[in-house]
Amino acid sequence: MFIDHRRRTALAALCAAALALTAPAAQAAPSAPPRPADGQEAADAARFWTAERMADAAPLDAVRQAPPGPTRPGSAAAHRPQGTLYKGTRLVGTFFGSDGPRGTTWHCTGSVIDTSARNIVLTAAHCARNMKGDYIFVPKFKKGAGPDQQPYGIFPVKRVFIDSRYRPDNGGTTTKKASSDLDTAFARVSPNQHGTSLQDAVGGGLTFTRAGGYDHRGVTVVGYPSYRHNGAGRAVKCTVPTRQLHGYRQMSMTCGGYYGGVSGSPWITDYKDDARSGHVIGNLGGYNGGGNDANADYISYAPAFGADAEKLLADAVADRTPPADQPPYQGLGEKLAGGATRWRGAALMASGDYTGDGQGDLVVVWSDGAVTLHPGDGDGGFRTELRLRKANSTWKHARTLTGGAFAGTGHDGLLVRWSDGEVTLYPDLGASGTGREIRMAAPGSGWKNAVQLTAGQFHGGDGATDLLVRRSDGRVSVYTKITAGSFGTGRQLVAANGTWTKAALLTAGNFGRTPDWDLLVRRTDGTLDTYAGTSAAGLGTKSRMRGPNGLWKHAQVMTAGDLTAGHTADDLVVRWSDGETSLYADTRPRTLGTERTLVHPGT
Repeated sequence: MFIDHRRRTALAALCAAALALTAPAAQAAPSAPPRPADGQEAADAARFWTAERMADAAPLDAVRQAPPGPTRPGSAAAHRPQGTLYKGTRLVGTFFGSDGPRGTTWHCTGSVIDTSARNIVLTAAHCARNMKGDYIFVPKFKKGAGPDQQPYGIFPVKRVFIDSRYRPDNGGTTTKKASSDLDTAFARVSPNQHGTSLQDAVGGGLTFTRAGGYDHRGVTVVGYPSYRHNGAGRAVKCTVPTRQLHGYRQMSMTCGGYYGGVSGSPWITDYKDDARSGHVIGNLGGYNGGGNDANADYISYAPAFGADAEKLLADAVADRTPPADQPPYQGLGEKLAGGATRWRGAALMASGDYTGDGQGDLVVVWSDGAVTLHPGDGDGGFRTELRLRKANSTWKHARTLTGGAFAGTGHDGLLVRWSDGEVTLYPDLGASGTGREIRMAAPGSGWKNAVQLTAGQFHGGDGATDLLVRRSDGRVSVYTKITAGSFGTGRQLVAANGTWTKAALLTAGNFGRTPDWDLLVRRTDGTLDTYAGTSAAGLGTKSRMRGPNGLWKHAQVMTAGDLTAGHTADDLVVRWSDGETSLYADTRPRTLGTERTLVHPGT
């Protein structure tokens, strides 16, 4: 959902006309020097938003309050952390709006996000839903100062971006339902009245960062409480631990002084006063607009940033309309049982059709040696987990594995390389267990240096009957037409080298939907590369899906297969370092597919 604001400059035009009529004709004031065209919108807004109008603006979200009565010495409340009022920081500001019947409003908190667009502000969705008139963003707002005396000027809001699945209750702006997890929004702003972009004016921006869970030792929340509790119009800050709001994908903090006006406040993990950068993992909002049922000033919530917020930010940066036809948000309904704490122990994963029903499944080898099968439902979900092996010492020695159609049984089998160099095939692995074992290579063989295996279709055949191998010295080889007991025909594609020793993870899939499958590689610096059309003739066409980055360094396990309704082996599953597990449905050689969360972080 988005709101495209058309700036209303009629008031400014009327004021200008009135001045022209009252000025003596013979002594007309000299014309001001022309302003930059890209600052004209802010210049028009500055004529309206005088210091007095900003000071008189009524708070729009001022329901949060301190509990009644004095605080008793020695009570829990007396020892509760309390926010500190201070002059603020360049990366956080507040909004002012003029939207008809309500007059002028002082409205929520926003923060500058570091992007290539250089004009993106983070706030809460329940705040952005109200921005239907003329709104401005004022970084490090200073009460009593006019637009030209504000530290960085004023920035008109052009457009806001809200997830269409965020559904407020009863025609309002907030909700207590699952979709409160999506109470995040981004705004694109115009340059200030001097023609300077937002990031250039403030000299930096916060880095959008996935929360990676709910428990954080010290998060700083900066916002602008309403004037009725804060006559000087200063910002408030508080650094406290966070935990999960039970049943929601949200963080919770306890700190007093967060009255109405703080909605949208950034939750920053490495805050320093007036720094030009930092990492933001959430925004004040969520359940009931970011507070408990009593609307107490000392309880605040924030959606924990994940894939949904990341995609919304990408829409804002690209200035494109977020999708409006998404299915309803289901909250923490996980698609793989057990929670993130358990899934941190998922040491190896391999996709394949192990049950023979034509749907992709997932085999997991756990760090304690247990082996489980997760039958797929064909729509990105999984049926009841089946335990194939209890925790044991043998399967702790599995070092890499892959699923493929190696034995002609009508379903996929599992190929495993063990710590001693032995390679075995389990052609009958299925709901009843791992089944018989066929030795493919003896212990002590040269396969001990086979660091990664991935099955695929690399000779234009029918199904994943081939094998690609990356060895410890960087060699890459392909083996076609594998059968039970034989590796078929092998051919080296890449000689020993340093580049491929940095291939931390790899998997094969039919991302390009061509006869020969594609290879996806995650390198040690977080880079994602694909090699489309890999075959015995070579690795295929290389494309860079992601450059070096910190996020994908946290991808610990990766496999691709046919797990959704497309019935193509183009669905990527990733287990992250914190146990979160994601499915990227319909991945392509140049782009990751639509992310679906299979295991939520912090659970």
